[in-house]
Amino acid sequence: MEALSDEFKLEMQRRMLRIRAFDERASKMVKRGHIPGTVHTSIGQEAQVVGATMALGDNDYMTGNHRSHGHPIGKGSPLGPLMAELQGKAAGVCKGKGGSLHLADFNVGSLGESGIVGSSIPIAMGAALSSSVLGRDTVALAFFGDGAANQGVLYESMNMSGVWNLPVIFLCENNQYALSTPAHTVTSGVISERAAGFGIPGVRVEDGQDVLAVYEAVSTAVARARRGEGPTLIEVVTYRYNEHSEGLRLGTDYRPADEREAWLQKDPLVLFREHLIANGHTAEEMDALEASIVAEVDEAVAFSEASPWPDASVAFDDLYTDSEYAA
Repeated sequence: MEALSDEFKLEMQRRMLRIRAFDERASKMVKRGHIPGTVHTSIGQEAQVVGATMALGDNDYMTGNHRSHGHPIGKGSPLGPLMAELQGKAAGVCKGKGGSLHLADFNVGSLGESGIVGSSIPIAMGAALSSSVLGRDTVALAFFGDGAANQGVLYESMNMSGVWNLPVIFLCENNQYALSTPAHTVTSGVISERAAGFGIPGVRVEDGQDVLAVYEAVSTAVARARRGEGPTLIEVVTYRYNEHSEGLRLGTDYRPADEREAWLQKDPLVLFREHLIANGHTAEEMDALEASIVAEVDEAVAFSEASPWPDASVAFDDLYTDSEYAA
């Protein structure tokens, strides 16, 4: 991997901080009743999100899953419309119709996210197919969790992508739990090694808390796809610090008592802050950067609060077919 500029590394930290601060605020807003339903946060997984999304180009595509506020942020999406979407406001990226589980931001290539396990994987494959058919130099990346690693649609998509040599990357965010089910109790073998069955490369990033390691792995896969060499399966080992979703009360029995504490010692934001300080930045600079991000999130909340609720008259807009109820 070629040396990254200092400015690029600072932007990595900035985006990781944005994801952390955005999700922390969203968590509080759910508990206070300011966001309907629930949200699934990426707190603890920021290095995996930013390392992957910043390896993509501006025109590249991606699809997410139920834990995907961070992906558009990692690719540069403004915070205000994302927060408005979580609150169901008209100024949201999907006009308030997507909410937390189904938001999309086409402006940054985010084609959508879904609460249906594994369902966004073939959408990324379809985007890659369109790029191939139209002769475009664009790549698609599908994010999915370890819980989706055993879904048939993943293997159908990998098979078709291998046969058609599509520019797509399948990235497993292995945070080691599907809701409360430990991955090792339901998943046989190593997920990344399953790529061999489809004749495509499989890469496992053991330290998914290292944003540079994730960036290197995904950058290599992106470059390979752009050269016309086809798909890659990447498995990133990471960890979520919060519960599966905010407000969910599952108890603590399914995670060993000392496990979370051990992973907290590998906080990606702390680790990369230390890296930046060791490479010429000061603690004061980092403090100022963190304060500026908190201000950005405050502005996003203010933007969302000032946004109107959608009018009932637009409920059937943006559908593929006319509804008999629309009149």
